[in-house]
Amino acid sequence: MPRPLAALRRLARHTLERRDPPTLFAPVTRSVSRRRLRACECCDLVVALPALKTGERARCPRCDHLFAQRHAHSVQRTLALATACLVMLGLTLPFEFIAFATRGISASLSLVDTPAALTAESYPSLAVLLILTIVLLPALYLIGVIYTHTAIGLKVALPGIRGIARTLSHLRPWMMADVFLVGVMVSLVKIAGMADISFGPSFWAFCAFALLMTKTLASIDGDRMWFALAGEPPAPETARPGLGAALQGLGSCHSCGLINECTQDQHVNCRRCGDPVHQRKTHSLQRTWAWLIAALILYLPANLFPIMSTVSLGESDPQTIAGGIVVLWSHGDWPIAMVIFVASILVPASKMIAIAWLCLSAQRPQVQHARARVTLYRITEYIGRWSMVDVFVVALLAALIQLGALMSVHPGPAALSFASVVVLTMLSAQSFDPRLVWDTPQEARVATSGLLQASKEREVSPASSPIDSPSQDDL
Repeated sequence: MPRPLAALRRLARHTLERRDPPTLFAPVTRSVSRRRLRACECCDLVVALPALKTGERARCPRCDHLFAQRHAHSVQRTLALATACLVMLGLTLPFEFIAFATRGISASLSLVDTPAALTAESYPSLAVLLILTIVLLPALYLIGVIYTHTAIGLKVALPGIRGIARTLSHLRPWMMADVFLVGVMVSLVKIAGMADISFGPSFWAFCAFALLMTKTLASIDGDRMWFALAGEPPAPETARPGLGAALQGLGSCHSCGLINECTQDQHVNCRRCGDPVHQRKTHSLQRTWAWLIAALILYLPANLFPIMSTVSLGESDPQTIAGGIVVLWSHGDWPIAMVIFVASILVPASKMIAIAWLCLSAQRPQVQHARARVTLYRITEYIGRWSMVDVFVVALLAALIQLGALMSVHPGPAALSFASVVVLTMLSAQSFDPRLVWDTPQEARVATSGLLQASKEREVSPASSPIDSPSQDDL
C-alpha cells in the first residue's frame, strides 16, 4: 500500500478509536444511591447521577446523552418564560400579521387567515397541520408547563398533574414556531421584488413568541420537575451502574426516566408516572420501516408535481421544489435558494437514507461505531422538522397573495405530499430505538461477567450499595 494511503488509514483508525473507545461500560461504582440511578435512553447504560450545581450538566459517559441540567431558580424561570410566551401567542392571533401593496392594490393577512385560505383552496389537511403546529399544540404545551410548574411552586397536588407532565415530553418535538418564522422570512424574500411589505403587530408578537418558546424549551429541568411532582423511588436492588439496563432485567421510563423492573416479554407501568415501560420500543424496526417506506412513496410526487402555482396577469406558472430553487438562484437570491435546497431536498433525502442505514445496521450491530451511529440518529431526529419550511412558505403565499387574475398563488398537489413526507420521516425517527445499536453479543458477554462479579460482591458485602435519601443538594 502506498505510504500516503497507509498514513490515511492509520489516521482513520486512530480517529475511530478515539471516538469509540474499546471499553464498553463506564466503571462500576460501589457505593451509590439507588435513587439516583438512571438508564440512558440512547444506549441503555445504567449510571448514577452526581449532585449537580447551578449551571452543571450530567451526560452519559458512553454516548454523551444529556441526563439533566441545572438552572438557577428553574421553576420560577420556566414559569415566567412560559407565561410570557403564552401571552405573546395570544397577541399573534387578533391583529394584522403581514400586509402588502402592489399596483395600487393592497391586501393584509392575520395568522388565523392562513388556515382559512388553505381550506378555501381545498387543502383542509394542510390547514389543520398549520394550525396544530404553530397555535394549538404550542398553546397546550405552554398551558401544561404553567400548570405543572405552578403546582411545584405552590407545593400542591393538582388533579391530573402526572398525566399532563407525561404529555409534555410527547408534544415537545412538534413545536415549530422557529420553523414557521424562517418560512415567513423566505416568503417575504419571494414577494419583496413585486410588492411593498409592511408588518403588523402580530408579526412582532410572533417573533417574541418564537424566541420565548425556544428559551422555555431550554429552561425545563425534567429531572427536578419529576422529583418535585412524585418524589424519587429507589431503583430495584438488582440495578448495577456501568451495565445495560435490559441485560439486568430492567427498563427505563421514557417520560420520567425512572428505572423499573421489566422483562422483554412483560411490560409494566412506571412506578412514578404510570407510563408504560418497555425494555425496547415495541416493534421498533417494523414501525420505522413502515413510516419510512410510506415517506419514500410520497417523496416522488412531492418532487415531481408542482408545489405551488403562481398566476400573474392571467398566466399560470406552476413550480416544483427544484424549479423554485432555480428561480430564486437566477434572481440573485442564492442564500434563500440554499435554505430551500437544504430544508426541502437535502434534509429529507439525507434523513431517509440515514434512517434506512440505521435500521440496517441495527440488525448487524458493531459496538466500535455505536457512538457515531447514535450521534447520527440525534442529528437526524433534530433536523427533520426543518423540512416544513417549504410547506409554511406555500401556505403563507397562498393566503396572502389572492388578487385574482392580476396576481395570485395557489398550493400545488405536491404541497400535501411534501408535508406528509416531513411528518412521516419525523414519525419514523421517533419510532426508531437507538438502544438497538448497542445490543451486541459482545456487550451481553461483558454484562454477564459483570453481573456474576456483582453477585459475588453482594454475597461478600451485602451493604455495598446503600440507599441514600435524596436531598435538595442532590437535585
